[in-house]
Amino acid sequence: MKISVIGTGYVGLVTGTCLAETGNDVLCIDIDEKKVKKMQGGEVPIYEPHLDVLFERNIKANRLRFSTSLEEGLEHGQIIFLALPTPEDEDGSADLSYVLGAAKDIGKLMKEYKVIVDKSTVPVGTAERVAETISKETNVEFDVVSNPEFLREGFAVDDFLKPERIVIGASSDRALQLMEKLYKPFVRSGNPILFMDEKSAELTKYAANSFLAAKITFMNEIANFCELVGADVDKVRVGMGTDSRIGKRFLFPGIGYGGSCFPKDVKALHKSGKDNGYNFGILDSVIKINDVQKTILMPRIKSYFNNNLNGKTFAIWGLAFKPETDDIREAPALYMIDELLSQGASLKVFDPEAMPNVERKYGNKLHFASSMYEVTDSVDALIICTEWSIFRTPNFSKLKGLMKSKVIFDGRNLYDIEDMKNEDFYYSSIGRKTVNND
Repeated sequence: MKISVIGTGYVGLVTGTCLAETGNDVLCIDIDEKKVKKMQGGEVPIYEPHLDVLFERNIKANRLRFSTSLEEGLEHGQIIFLALPTPEDEDGSADLSYVLGAAKDIGKLMKEYKVIVDKSTVPVGTAERVAETISKETNVEFDVVSNPEFLREGFAVDDFLKPERIVIGASSDRALQLMEKLYKPFVRSGNPILFMDEKSAELTKYAANSFLAAKITFMNEIANFCELVGADVDKVRVGMGTDSRIGKRFLFPGIGYGGSCFPKDVKALHKSGKDNGYNFGILDSVIKINDVQKTILMPRIKSYFNNNLNGKTFAIWGLAFKPETDDIREAPALYMIDELLSQGASLKVFDPEAMPNVERKYGNKLHFASSMYEVTDSVDALIICTEWSIFRTPNFSKLKGLMKSKVIFDGRNLYDIEDMKNEDFYYSSIGRKTVNND
């Protein structure tokens, strides 16, 4: 099938590449000429495991191509995916200017029947707005479909190629048949394609992400309470997770959620509720609690250093909002960095993938180390913000020889409490007893 993807951000590039992998002829469109030129030369603009292999293979096979011409994209594809940014507006709502702007241009350029697919995460009613916008510019027949993505950064290729479910919202049989044909190769193992109306499909994405954000936030609340009463959140987590009604996933406490989806989607659904006269009280709490959780380590760091961080040097392991990505959007590490800098601290940082993005934001305010051990040389404490696998089994003897003080503040609970006692570190984590060997 001939497919065009408008927008080559995270969702658009993964979508286009994976659709090409199943034999489709895919043309990706982006207004960024430099970015398009790099992609035409075989350069992947984002870090996502396994994406580079598929990207290179499909470019060589001429199934995956790139252009800056929307007109070319409209001529090429029978199905047109809109994978455009929907950033958070000042009031928390999703900014639809990119989506609706593209819809208007599509209406002006469209010459024959097309299926326009909202792949971006958009509020309830967006499909209607897209259809209205296109209709004002053309009399050509078209259909608008809502097809939200459920891609986890770090696992996006697997999620697309082997989806747990595919959600398609449409009221046109013609569009439904085309979408079913497109997605059949991805559900050969029997996972469902769920057909529904457009509004239900749009809300499904927001509801799923908001529920997971609430689950994470609940566990962070439990972890904070564990510290007050002397319970161990790891034991509580296991006790909860063995209940099949709850499940084991998304029960790990930490310093809050970040990324491009959860923060934006929770706020957008919350604002959507207000716009329709409904208050999502639980989402209101989720937003407030997560904002506090991102810097939950700061009071204990300040307390340990007698409320004076001026002149202290800290190492930070992990800058991305989660492992296996270079995405720093709403990353808790950035909130920690801002707080520590405001207190006069010096910071040395390391992340396997995200340092270039952080350097663009902070420049020479931070020292960017070349390894996880170099960053700890002569520091007063180590702060862990992202649970990359390489941080899980460090050489503690090496750390002791490098660090000025044997002090670790762990925002992701990477280490066993007893092990840290044996290693003779001061060790503060989330929802567990602090190890103090002084």
